[in-house]
This record gives sequence, structure tokens and C-alpha cells, in this order.
Amino acid sequence: MPAMTMEEAIRHTTQTNPTFEMSHADIRGVTYRTFKNIPATIGQLMLASREIHDQGRAEFLVYQDERWTYGGFCDAVHQISHALRDDLGVKPGDRVAIAMRNYPELLMLTLAIASVGAVVVFVNAWWTTEELDYALKDSAAKTVFADAPRLERISPLIEPLGLNVVGVRDGEAVSDQTLTALMNPKPTTPVEGVTLETDDDFAVMYSSGTTGKPKGVVQTHRGALSAVFTWLIQAVCAPLVNPPEPGAPPAPRPSGLIVTPLFHVTATHPLFLLSLPAGAKISLLHKWDPEEAVRVIKREGVTRFLGVPTQSADLLQAAKRMGEKLPTLSWLGAGGAKRPAAQVAQLQDQFPTAEIATGWGMTETNALGIGVVGAEYNKRPNAAGKLHPPLQDVRFLDDAGNDVPQGELGEITVKSPANMRCYLNKPDATAETMQDGWLRTGDLGVIDAEGYITILDRKKNIIIRGGENIACLDVEGALHTHPDVIEACAFSLPDSRLGEVVGAAVQTRNGKEITQTDMAKHLEQRLAKFKIPVTLWCQGTPLTRGATDKIDRRAIRTACLEK
Repeated sequence: MPAMTMEEAIRHTTQTNPTFEMSHADIRGVTYRTFKNIPATIGQLMLASREIHDQGRAEFLVYQDERWTYGGFCDAVHQISHALRDDLGVKPGDRVAIAMRNYPELLMLTLAIASVGAVVVFVNAWWTTEELDYALKDSAAKTVFADAPRLERISPLIEPLGLNVVGVRDGEAVSDQTLTALMNPKPTTPVEGVTLETDDDFAVMYSSGTTGKPKGVVQTHRGALSAVFTWLIQAVCAPLVNPPEPGAPPAPRPSGLIVTPLFHVTATHPLFLLSLPAGAKISLLHKWDPEEAVRVIKREGVTRFLGVPTQSADLLQAAKRMGEKLPTLSWLGAGGAKRPAAQVAQLQDQFPTAEIATGWGMTETNALGIGVVGAEYNKRPNAAGKLHPPLQDVRFLDDAGNDVPQGELGEITVKSPANMRCYLNKPDATAETMQDGWLRTGDLGVIDAEGYITILDRKKNIIIRGGENIACLDVEGALHTHPDVIEACAFSLPDSRLGEVVGAAVQTRNGKEITQTDMAKHLEQRLAKFKIPVTLWCQGTPLTRGATDKIDRRAIRTACLEK
């Protein structure tokens, strides 16, 4: 069969492969293109994926020296599901929080909570007690699964918030309830009798915004599954676009390495959830360690690596030091932040078997969005990519909501069934972002005649530190708690490794000098460590303002960097 364009391959696949048959659905009063035959819920996805994992016999999850087959993993999920319903009294629609580092139990809990019709609340594992207090109140989650460090931070909140806390891993030694004890006597069969619709809520993920407090992004089962099967169809179409050479061996089983936090969509959706219908094996790192990543990729035959650009750079340097080319790698992607253009060629040189890729997506889109890979990326290292077909549409809008001409700067605005349902408890923010099914992303970019999109700026004042979003107003609010600070302005500083870090300028009372060390000590109980400014500029005069008397963040940043 001759090579097809991606558009031809998508059309062929949607017309000939029942999994990807297209339809339309009315979702909350808006008509969307949808996949007609995909599973309706995350729990159904787990059950339907057993066949492609060799009827459950295939090795599925690797963590340090622990290994699970797909069947064994699902058995653990079912045990947790029974414990949630029968012992903890979790009902459909209840919100259940997970607060821990990347452990296998986090993956099991995600599927178990979804399988009983409850809603997963992904808690940022780096948050302080104050930040955890906000999210647990906002989500109204009463049941919390936590490891030891998170249990320590949550402990002051247990009584005032009426929390039911279950210890996981090292948290079992410091908790009255343990996950192991809840699971042990439970059956390994699916929980029955759960009534759940595809447009019911699946998860709440917190995403930094310009309001100063994180916003809970409410994702539905349909939203997450629409993203997963959009990525899956790209993989199905790939050999139609680039046919293998005659006599070439079959492609190896997909194998992914999870290196980013599982409370972000970069890890949960295009790696973990996609691994289910893709029949992929996944390996999980205890923490980011580039040399360990090289060893795991080599040992486990990892084919797919996805992390923030900083991790790509770290992996590159570690592989060079260790003299490894990692020939099993066939795809090396970046998300969460823009990869420096110069890094593209460097990665291709070090990992010649891998197609280098980049992508853009949001928590609000279940990580679905745009991407570019291989030769097209090499040609356009500054581009973010093309829209992933076939469910999405994109527009570029001015401030008044009008479409701008092709090639002119506009706000990237997307429509697909993968879009979030709402921001939790924030109807005004939801109405500002979601308009007739279109999601205004806050990112500014241009699109060329071939459909390639380049992101040029952000309307929202967000600092992206190694893929972690930091709201400037969140940092500024904490800076204002210092008794000597009159006003504050946070902004991004360039960083060769992380892309951006936090800087800040403050006006102090009587021109008092506050050192960065003293400020960091003041903030350590108020902000997660990654949000604390690494450089602090102090002045006794008011911060620069613009024509509307608002603080001029850009001018302040420029002036500070010139000092």
C-alpha cells in the first residue's frame, strides 16, 4: 500500500476500523464530533484492555524490583474498589483525594476510584499544609490516600476537615488505616452495580491560574477517553503514513517510562491511561534520576519517553556520560513547556533511533492538543505542532472574540469532547474560559498555511518551571504576608536547565532590605519550594505601573534583569 498523508490515514481508519468510527453527540448543549464505539468509562476501558495485554498475562507495570502482570494489576484495582465501597463507604459522585509521590498504588487507586463511580482528586505532592487545606476544602474530599510525607502535612487538617485518611507505602507505619489491610480480604472481581454515564465526572486536577489560587479542572470520563483514543489513532495511522520496509520485523511492544508527577496530565493521560488500550508496558521511576532513567530504558526496552524539556536535556547528558544510545527508544517527546530549538538536533544525534517530538496540551483539555514529530519537527524546531485529528477544531481569536487572519497573532481556542466540564466552584472563571464549547486557552500563537502552530506568548501570568505551572499572583500573595512588604511582583527568570524559575521585586517599608534567604525562610510554610523566588529585588519606592495604574510586570522584569 502506498504511503498516505495523515489526513488520508485518519479518514481511512475512521471508515474501516470500528474502534474509531465517528459520530456526533450533544454534550451539555453543544454538538461535538465523537468516537462512537470506545468504552464509556475509565473502568470499562480497564476491563476492555485485558485482551490486548495477552488476556492479562503480559507484564504491565515495573517499579524498582516490583513487577505486575496486567491481570495482577487489575486484581489489585478490584480489591481496592471493593474496599472503597464496602469499608470506606465511598459512593458514586464522592470525591476521593490521592496525595503521594509516584507509587504503583497511585495508578491502582485512580482506576479503583473511577470504577466505583467516585471522582479522583489529584493532589499536588509538593503542596504545603496551607495549600493542601485549600484544595481539600475546595474539592470537599473526605477520604484521602496518602504516603508518609503527605500524611505529616495533612495531619493538622484531619480533625477540622473531618478527613478519613488511609496510609499508603511508608504512610502505613503512621496511619491507623492502611491500604494493605483494606485490600487483603477483598475479592479480585470487578465491583458490580455501579451506574455511571460517560459524561459523569472522572477527576479533578488542580491547575495554576491567574486568580492566585489553583483551579480545580473537572474532567469527565468522555473527556479523558476522547484524548486517549485520539492519541491511539495517531499510532494506528503511523504505519499508513510511513509504511515499514518490506520484510521489516514487527514493531516491538510499546513500553513507556513515567518520569513526571502523576498529579499532572502529562503522566496520567498520554502515558498511563493510553497504555491500557495500546497494550503498552509502563515503568515508573521513584524520583527523577537521569542515570537511573537510562538504566531502566535499557533494561526494560522502553520505546516511549515523555517528560518536560529539562528531563530530555538531563537524559541526553546522562546517556553521553554513560556511552548509551538507547536503541529501543523510538519516540522521545516533551510537554509541559517549550523545548529549546537547539535541543532538537542534539537529541536526534544522541538517540538516532528515536523520533524527537513535542506537544502542547492543557489540564483543561485532558492533555489533548497539538504536536509534531520526526522530520517535520526537525524542520520546524520552534513550532508546537499541528492539531491532533479527528475530534478537535481550533480558532485564533482577538480580545473581542473575533477570528484573526491566518498568520496573525491570536489566542489559541480549541473545541473537542476532551475539553473540561468546568472549573470546580468557579462559574465565572468557567464562563470566561468555556464559550459555546470553545475553550480559550490563554496562549497566544500563529498558524501557518500548512496548519503548524507556533506558540509565542501567554496571556496568563504563568511561570513554567520545568513543566510545573506557577501563578504569579499565588507567589505575590505569599510575599505580601511578610511584614516589611508593601507590594510585590513575581515574574519568570530564564534558567538554562528548568527553562524558567521564579523571580520577584518588592517594595519594602522604609526601604528595608530583605535577603532572598530570609524571604525563602518566611515563605517555606506558605509556598511549595518550587514556587519560592530564587532572586529577590527590593526597593523603597513603588513598583513601576502602566497607563492603567496596574503594576507593569514586563517593565519590572526588564528593569530587574538589567540591574
